[in-house]
Amino acid sequence: MDSIIKTYFENLEAKDKNLQIEAFQNIINATKGKVDWAYEVWDQLLEWLTDPDTHRRARAAQFLAGLAISDPDKRMLRDFPALWEVTKDSKFVTARHSLQSIWKVGLAGPEQREMVLTHIIDRFKNGMNEKHYTLTRYDMIVGLRKLYDELKDEHIKKIAMELIESEEDSKYQKKYLSAWK
Repeated sequence: MDSIIKTYFENLEAKDKNLQIEAFQNIINATKGKVDWAYEVWDQLLEWLTDPDTHRRARAAQFLAGLAISDPDKRMLRDFPALWEVTKDSKFVTARHSLQSIWKVGLAGPEQREMVLTHIIDRFKNGMNEKHYTLTRYDMIVGLRKLYDELKDEHIKKIAMELIESEEDSKYQKKYLSAWK
């Protein structure tokens, strides 16, 4: 791992909040493309998914989702359940940040994409008892839109439209549809 990335990871723990934010943003930006250091941080990030610190859990989830495209060994197929758990975190903001990044796992390949889609479909249909469920549903629909925009896969759009149509409340159906305008 190059020293710049290593410094960013160190700065996530800095006392200075601005340094932390800058480090976080730089890591997120780095994971938008393939990187050669994914496995150097992978196990640490997996541990952070269950860390008592909510910031660590959220960061780990967001970083791992981004690193899925840099995972030739397909570790994500094994580790996804731990990542998905953070999308249901007891701290809603942590859950939401994680859920808003989960679509990136679908960029890693067909198996990963199918896994993400299956989880989103199941949760959209069966998660009505969750707190802030309409917001969670909206985030999933936005994630599907982002995945569609990246891949131009009509199958993803079809899934999103079917989920939106399954919403019985016209107010929320309209809100979800707004992500596809």
